[in-house]
Amino acid sequence: MGIDVRVCFVGDSLVAGVGDPDHLGWTGRLAARTHQAGWPLTAYNLGVRRDTTADALRRGPAECAARLPAGSDPGVVLSLGVNDTTLEAGRPRIAAPYSAANLDMLLRHCRDARWPVLVVGPPPVDDEAQNDRIAGLDGLFASLCQRRTVPYVSVLPVLRGDPTWRREVFEGDGAHPGRDGYALLADLVLPAWDAWVGGLFSGRWTAPWS
Repeated sequence: MGIDVRVCFVGDSLVAGVGDPDHLGWTGRLAARTHQAGWPLTAYNLGVRRDTTADALRRGPAECAARLPAGSDPGVVLSLGVNDTTLEAGRPRIAAPYSAANLDMLLRHCRDARWPVLVVGPPPVDDEAQNDRIAGLDGLFASLCQRRTVPYVSVLPVLRGDPTWRREVFEGDGAHPGRDGYALLADLVLPAWDAWVGGLFSGRWTAPWS
């Protein structure tokens, strides 16, 4: 039986690629580059608008299990957090420590299911107060992934100061970029993605922590 690499991208509307006229987002661009490099990949986009880390924890394991059967070469990319930091009634939808706990439970499920995982941090929006909250969450996520020896890509620092990203998000709906913004995001993730997905195709993976 040949290699059957399947990757589930679990997250929110930024994973779904909302705002991209090409309907690729950053996830589709990464999958396309991998295929063009000669690595046949089955990619599943499981991004849902307004989803928080709690929503992903509730639905993600079952949705991934249906797409990553025994005998396949599985992987999961997680990218969440922006919606957690959105204010409702003056408070974030999910407090940062609970967001980190939800991510930790997702990582534990991936480890137990033997699904290699890559985590991409939340990008900025057109609201600097919310971006400060996102930055705090990004730091918590990065520290958690470091402890769990899970690869983590922090995209907020670069995108927060990038004029193309800022312009497209401003001209859009305040949260989602267009074609060029998603291309920038894909480029930021690409080095970690190439190393990670290359491990899936080579079969180099062990459970990251006991």
